[in-house]
Amino acid sequence: MLAFGDSITNGGGELQWGVALQSWALWVARGLALPFTCYAVDGARVRDVVEHQIPAFERLTGAQGRYELGCLYIGVNDVRAPDWDPPEFSERFRNALQFLCDRCERVLTVTAPLDLGRPRAARQVEDLDDVVSGVAGELGTLLLDLRSWGARNLVMTDHVHPTAFGQIDIAERALSVLSGDGMPVAARPSRMISYTPSRQQRLQGDWTYVYRHAKVSTRSAALRVRFALHRGR
Repeated sequence: MLAFGDSITNGGGELQWGVALQSWALWVARGLALPFTCYAVDGARVRDVVEHQIPAFERLTGAQGRYELGCLYIGVNDVRAPDWDPPEFSERFRNALQFLCDRCERVLTVTAPLDLGRPRAARQVEDLDDVVSGVAGELGTLLLDLRSWGARNLVMTDHVHPTAFGQIDIAERALSVLSGDGMPVAARPSRMISYTPSRQQRLQGDWTYVYRHAKVSTRSAALRVRFALHRGR
């Protein structure tokens, strides 16, 4: 299995009740019992996939061999940037997805949650998802639709990065898409973990979430005010 993307696909972060925060793509590979090769980098945008991750793959492998599955989840950093450009993103995204199509038996790509970031990216995310789903349809790849995805236990307070359980939930959904296309699933990620949080741990987790969410909400409100004042000049 071959994967490109940003921090969501790269994985890593805080434990959640003792469960390690691993990439959704890694969980998918484990669920399919496939070797995993990942070039995802934290903070990456689609141009990084095309200009750095794919060339790194070609340089290190000679672009030889084929893969049973290729995965691409990219765009959440692009869509939250001031220079967001849907046509430019579309061209580079198509190039990256085509690269995987040329080397993989199956290719899976992912839309972003509409409730993304604080302040919310709003309409831009709809544009992003239209591009992703449109290109996926053109190239005939599988699509994991996360537009309505998200819950307190699954997404960090920045409303961007999945928690450990969030990564597992994305992987479970991805495996359902792949299974529906005929790929045999060897094991479900949710059955590979074990956790028994105490009442104190649950309360501590709740208070930590409330504190962090308040910080994010305050910063988001300040940014909205600053932007409104700037537009009013």
